[in-house]
Amino acid sequence: MNLPPKVTPRAFERLAEIGAADEGKALRIAVEGGGCSGFQYEIALDEPAEDDLVLEGAGQKVVVDSVSLPFLADAVIDFTEELIGARFTIENPNATAACGCGTSFSM
Repeated sequence: MNLPPKVTPRAFERLAEIGAADEGKALRIAVEGGGCSGFQYEIALDEPAEDDLVLEGAGQKVVVDSVSLPFLADAVIDFTEELIGARFTIENPNATAACGCGTSFSM
């Protein structure tokens, strides 16, 4: 059985810093067709929906819809700060190839 994605403490801390839960928002991680490698990640603050998997930590929520969930099995959702900027990242063991932009992948 595939495990749900994991969210690092750093990602939850960042959500707390921006006050996501205070506004009733969660970090939505979705997978959509498109992008340079066939699939792309959609990462946005959104309100949790009924069929979402909800991952909670530090009083914050990360949600994944049921269609995207199989693509994100065992993935790790993190937050990194680099010279090019700070962003939420997804380390996905299901992706066979990724492109330089970091938001597109193939399986």
